[in-house]
Amino acid sequence: MTDPRHPPVGSVALGGAAPGGEERVLAERSIATLKTLAMDAVEKARSGHPGTPMALAPLAYALWTRVMSYSAAHPRWPDRDRFVLSCGHASMLLYGALHLSGYALSLEAIRAFRQWHSPAAGHPELGATEGVETTTGPLGQGLGNAVGMALAERMLAERFNRPGHVVVDHRTWAIASDGDLMEGVSAEAASLAGHLGLARLCVFYDDNRITIDGRTDLSFSEDVGARFRAYGWNVLHVPLDAPWSAYAEAAEQARGAEAPTLVVCRTRIAPGAPTKEDTSEAHGAPLGEAEIRGAKRSLGWPEDAQFLVPPEVLAHMGAAGARGAARVSDWETRLAAYRAAFPLEAHELERALEGRLPAGWEAHLPTFAAGQKLATRQASGKTLNALAAVIPELVGGSADLAGSNNTAIAGASDVQRGRYGGRILHFGVREHAMGAVLNGMALHGGWRVFGATFLIFSDYMKPAIRLAALMELPVVYIFTHDSIGVGEDGPTHQPIEQLAGLRAIPGLCVLRPADASETAEAWRVALERRGPTALVLTRQALAVLERARHAPEGSAHTGVSPAALAPAAGLRRGGYVLRESAGARLTLLATGSEVELALAAADLLASRGTPARVVSLPSWDLFSALSAAERTAVLGPGTTRIAVEAAASLGWERWVGDGGACVTLDRFGASAPAARLFQELGFTAEHVAQTARAALTARAALGPASRGTDLLG
Repeated sequence: MTDPRHPPVGSVALGGAAPGGEERVLAERSIATLKTLAMDAVEKARSGHPGTPMALAPLAYALWTRVMSYSAAHPRWPDRDRFVLSCGHASMLLYGALHLSGYALSLEAIRAFRQWHSPAAGHPELGATEGVETTTGPLGQGLGNAVGMALAERMLAERFNRPGHVVVDHRTWAIASDGDLMEGVSAEAASLAGHLGLARLCVFYDDNRITIDGRTDLSFSEDVGARFRAYGWNVLHVPLDAPWSAYAEAAEQARGAEAPTLVVCRTRIAPGAPTKEDTSEAHGAPLGEAEIRGAKRSLGWPEDAQFLVPPEVLAHMGAAGARGAARVSDWETRLAAYRAAFPLEAHELERALEGRLPAGWEAHLPTFAAGQKLATRQASGKTLNALAAVIPELVGGSADLAGSNNTAIAGASDVQRGRYGGRILHFGVREHAMGAVLNGMALHGGWRVFGATFLIFSDYMKPAIRLAALMELPVVYIFTHDSIGVGEDGPTHQPIEQLAGLRAIPGLCVLRPADASETAEAWRVALERRGPTALVLTRQALAVLERARHAPEGSAHTGVSPAALAPAAGLRRGGYVLRESAGARLTLLATGSEVELALAAADLLASRGTPARVVSLPSWDLFSALSAAERTAVLGPGTTRIAVEAAASLGWERWVGDGGACVTLDRFGASAPAARLFQELGFTAEHVAQTARAALTARAALGPASRGTDLLG
């Protein structure tokens, strides 16, 4: 039977409709088109999630035709509203809305949903599809991104808007599912958003009460609205079977709120499917031909038609997408007036939005005197402050560890509710949210962001870090207390496997500097590169290395005099020779605080007649980008290599090659002073020297056949 809410296609003469009738018919046909595109795409792919796009089609129609400020022809317009589909499994909802509203996403791309190289990927991917603002899929991350976008907008508005000249004025809209709100990251992010009073954020919660395993009451029975009210949010409700206009009305109410808004939308998953409506079977699998026919029948849709887009629907929703061109033109006019009235501010705004750093910023990198002792976390703090003085868009904060992470910006104020002009973000004890919010700020544009915590707690941030790498976002992570050097806090706080885990993330540049000079260079790398960077820093003080003494004129690591370079310029290559020794058959490879230890071991070996080279290898990522010949020159052709790092051995086999050895840590630490821990766990010059001599002897016993096999591919 035909659902009376959805007039059959072709049953109404649009030109002769009564006042208001044509608009109603176009709306219902547009909603039906969104539903059927989702059904057909998932069915053709034999993979996907049809039920949620079907349920939320009225909401999508309201957002793209009545609520959001956007221009399909200008998808990167800086003052556009941002939209985040946190429940990325419902990607066909977004793809359908983008196609119908005029974005460069063809119907052929939708037909190729979830196929190789299709812009309509299984989950939305930044850069693959115009109109997609962030890569979503891991539940809860998108909601955190939305919080970051809303925060970035308020901070930019505070920095640049002037009376009579408003050039930053947009909102962030998001859709979240039951699964999003079950994940802990969403609780952290929502709590922070409520604390900061991010009133330009509105999240539509799809309360369909269905998950893969069945109804949500198997595991989830809380009052979500009450929870968000406790966070300080404005909470609205859209009832079951509400028309699309109810969503538009809720959005209008959200505009007037003084807090972020959660709209609880009671929906039925896969509405109209004869036997799968309101069941988990409609969540993550194709509906099947019979169900699709029945659902189309309830919509008054031709049952045999696939990927049907009525021309009047394309024209109607395309007109909504085209209306934004006038908004872009208006904004450009306002920007021109702003540029005339405030030329310096306009230049800074445009530079920040384009992601360009101020000219000559590198000249402000600090230098450190050889022999000076300070922890690399302290050196990072000094570098951060030196750069913050000349890079005003450099903002960030810590997960309640600012004093330990050395992330305070001198003279800067805190970002708080109604006071968005500061530069210091207080994330609280919320590493999960910090990662997702930083991604949102980076996605929004206009800021260069950093976030800090102890290295051990990077595990809490791993999903967000992975997504930052996937999206190539220039986020800087400051991870301090990087080893058993944490000391008395014990094994719960002493990172062992974290370095290996971070190094395994493609596109994340992990930098573990050996001293203050390398730390300054690490910041240079972090700000110059496109993707995310992790700075891994010590709690304990380290001496600034005397590079001119260790690497004589014409050293093999660069082929030029070290005096012609910044003190630790070799860090930019990922690895470089710190100490050359004539006739050396040993190369000691180390990172971070263990470089100092490797140099001491080399001195000890030399005193016993065994010369050794020492290589600082702060970034495996950067080092891997060198040619095989360049890497071999640094590692030492034909030498026996010993890795020295107070962390797991995993991965070092690539660099030590056949016949090498590792002085590493494949066990948890203990509670004791740092010096005692290093001694008890084998991180002494004597133990490194003994390990090196033993490896050299063992390799010699094997003869020439054991030499020269390196894992440098």
